[in-house]
Amino acid sequence: MTGCELDHQEGFMRIADVLRNKGHSVATVTPETSVSGLLNELTVHNIGAMVVVSPDGVLGIVSERDVVRKLHEIGAELLLRPVSEIMTALVATCSPDDSVDSLAALMTTNRVRHVPVMVAGRLAGIVSIGDVVKTRMEELEHEHQQLQAYITQG
Repeated sequence: MTGCELDHQEGFMRIADVLRNKGHSVATVTPETSVSGLLNELTVHNIGAMVVVSPDGVLGIVSERDVVRKLHEIGAELLLRPVSEIMTALVATCSPDDSVDSLAALMTTNRVRHVPVMVAGRLAGIVSIGDVVKTRMEELEHEHQQLQAYITQG
């Protein structure tokens, strides 16, 4: 697993802030879950990726993109195979203390859209690129409001 660099500058949004707003729940599957079962769960939860877990912890992550690429390669038979055959085992992770900016850099560098949040080796949440964009937009709106107040009061 790879992680974000910690950035302890004050005033920057942290992953903990994102999780406080969106919640800590994470949709998971087991390595034995069929790709068809995965697709059903992605649809039910209206999400783009799921963390693959076992009693020992996080084993990987599997996304719609993984399914599409392998479906093109293997064909419809893929739907009967376990997600362990298509999951990404080297998972980019972050911690609640990481900054949203460092997570955005991690996502860009590793070309991933979903990053599990880990605390002491345990799954504590998940953050998507959509969460990062939403957080950044909220930060920009807050800055805009502060500048407006400064201009109108000055």
